[in-house]
Amino acid sequence: MVFGFGKKKDNNTSNRADKDDEIDDGEDVELVNFQGAVNGKPVDMAANSRLAQAALVPTKEMITDGLERRAEMIRLDVKGERAQTTVSVDGMPYAGSKMPKQQALAITQMVKLLAGLDPKLRGKQQVGGVRTEHLGIKYELSIDVTPQPEGAERLTVRVRNMKHQLDTPADLGFSTVLKQTVRDLTSHRHGIIAVCGPPGSGTTTTTYALLRGVDMYMFSIYSIVDTGTRELVNVKKFEINEGDDYETSCMRMMREEADVIFVPPLKDAESTKQFMSVADRICIVAEMPVKDTASALDQLIEFSGDRQKAAEVIDAVFSQKLVRVLCSSCREAFRPNPKLLEKVGLPAETKTLYRKGEPMVDEKTGDEDPPCEKCDGTGYFGRVAMLEAIVMSDATRKLIAEGASGDQIKAIARSEGCLTFHKDGLRLVAEGKTSLEELQRVFKG
Repeated sequence: MVFGFGKKKDNNTSNRADKDDEIDDGEDVELVNFQGAVNGKPVDMAANSRLAQAALVPTKEMITDGLERRAEMIRLDVKGERAQTTVSVDGMPYAGSKMPKQQALAITQMVKLLAGLDPKLRGKQQVGGVRTEHLGIKYELSIDVTPQPEGAERLTVRVRNMKHQLDTPADLGFSTVLKQTVRDLTSHRHGIIAVCGPPGSGTTTTTYALLRGVDMYMFSIYSIVDTGTRELVNVKKFEINEGDDYETSCMRMMREEADVIFVPPLKDAESTKQFMSVADRICIVAEMPVKDTASALDQLIEFSGDRQKAAEVIDAVFSQKLVRVLCSSCREAFRPNPKLLEKVGLPAETKTLYRKGEPMVDEKTGDEDPPCEKCDGTGYFGRVAMLEAIVMSDATRKLIAEGASGDQIKAIARSEGCLTFHKDGLRLVAEGKTSLEELQRVFKG
């Protein structure tokens, strides 16, 4: 069922906190259409008519505002008797609208209802999703409602634009060398490949892109992961039999001639040991919710309980940072100073770099030109992944067996020329995809 009232006069310009001067009262705004809960639970609007009357339109306005600003996340926080929305665009937070506490509570309840959750349940985290459409583009909203002190709740809405997704290695900006590395690693029916990062850092997106980098015409990929609504083309969904553990299930997939198995995140010793027990005969790909590659190595070694086994079956660990892409409509080219190239480590023959565009100023009036329509004056549009990779060598496997730490292993891997954030970031700068200023911001963060 679609819950949409068509167009509404937008008289609340606080919804566009950074554009107040650009919107005239009474402007027609096409509001988002809600198209059902991801979990398939019917939304009974009649039984919740009072809530719908009070909160459906404000909810649609809040979500519409976020979508029009290209937000990948919308957050609603209650603070005392007031509430504040925050939108995240290309990883940067911007203030949204403010509202009374009661309106925020009603919006949160409305979002729960639309996501097939219990709108009356408080004090317990709830997670769900809503399918939506706005201006002909379909979105999927992931909903997270988390209890806060004094009976308040935090509403977090994560947005997936179903038209513009970061699906493939090319979408995420993988280099030619990295794409070939992924193909090589997944072609031997051997080893654990882990993609690590803290929650919300893009780890899942990078893992899916890595899987899509496997040569699917040559190799068979199986999955025992609940991918939700994310699609993995040419990956066979494998059903685990009741009572079977992970090792038994992997053995069954191997008998079906699987080459690569996508498994749930490695979070505990028991499941990790089971995957390691078969990783000498099959390629295992998994996420790890840890901060970086060194931490991932430490965790894998600890989970294994056997350093020699870990040394034999860990093949590679990847991590990523997302950096903003320069807006193609307003980026500015410049000729870099040779000293700058030497300082940052770019080749001396580099002739052109790019930076964020700045509005032109009329010399006579001092007025600035309007901001770029594509990026809304931010200078950036979208994000791309900057990768770090530790691919095991004889030297690093020996270090694992001998008791070295993740940081020591990482240092040797760097001396062997492994891909680092610094190297990959400079590649993106040299290709004109991002700026030195953006790299500096991400590294400081």
